[in-house]
Amino acid sequence: MAARKLQTEIDRTLKKVAEGVELFESIYDKMQASTNQTQKEKLETDLKTQIKKLQRMRDQIKTWVASNDIKDKSALLENRKLIETQMEKFKACEKEMKTKAFSKEGLIQSAKLDPKQQEKMETTQWLQGQVEELLLQVEQAEAEVETLQGGVKKKHRGGASAERLENLERLNERRKWHIGRLELILRLLDNGSMSVEKVNALKEDVSYFVESNAEEDFDEDEGIYDELNLEEEEEKFGLANDEESDESEEASEDLPPRTPSKKHHDDESVTSSKRDGSPVMKKASVTLQLRKPSIASESMSLHIADV
Repeated sequence: MAARKLQTEIDRTLKKVAEGVELFESIYDKMQASTNQTQKEKLETDLKTQIKKLQRMRDQIKTWVASNDIKDKSALLENRKLIETQMEKFKACEKEMKTKAFSKEGLIQSAKLDPKQQEKMETTQWLQGQVEELLLQVEQAEAEVETLQGGVKKKHRGGASAERLENLERLNERRKWHIGRLELILRLLDNGSMSVEKVNALKEDVSYFVESNAEEDFDEDEGIYDELNLEEEEEKFGLANDEESDESEEASEDLPPRTPSKKHHDDESVTSSKRDGSPVMKKASVTLQLRKPSIASESMSLHIADV
């Protein structure tokens, strides 16, 4: 019964995907054919609305693909790829509209830039695009994590939900790490500490991670930034030291206030007494007093001797 209900929901979603893709392509074709800038901007807004709907359906499809309850996933994978194709198409279209490559301003800007500056600008835009895509993936995964955490709390910890939760958290750690690396590279590229050629050499590996990190057969190369010596660059910027000092400050804040020891307290008392000019009483005097016999005990001893 549950399997039939799930299949019905999948079929309904795939039907919506087909309709959404058809509508998206229709708007896209109109936008490409239009020569009126105002109309193109309106169509771009419609296109953005439609792609967001498709992205939500893609997220649902990805959840089903990761589920062990579904055996045949070929239709799901095909539709996910179809949506991702439209996403790439929209990204290119949006970039074209932002730069206004065919406008007078765009042509003037291109004429002012020499080839090296143009290449640097394009590489910078590519890096920013990769960071934005990873940030979007992190945001979407965190939303799914919140949903799964609610479900796992109600049930026992274990099963497909707990496994999916662990996988999402691990993926987000890797995504955030890559975001940190790419942002540092952006900084180095901007101030001229890194060449465009070195960054372009990473494009294939970085794109592979960004596009495929959630795939079942994904195999990450953790050494793609090794040749850039980013750790040394972090030290130059003082980023590593800043992080260490922040950690030290956090640790010191967590420690309870130090209580002075008894020895320290006694030493302070002695020092204070010396300053005041008052005699220092030692424990030895107390011991001597205890050893000295009392008057009562002396008289008793004499009385016994007389008897």
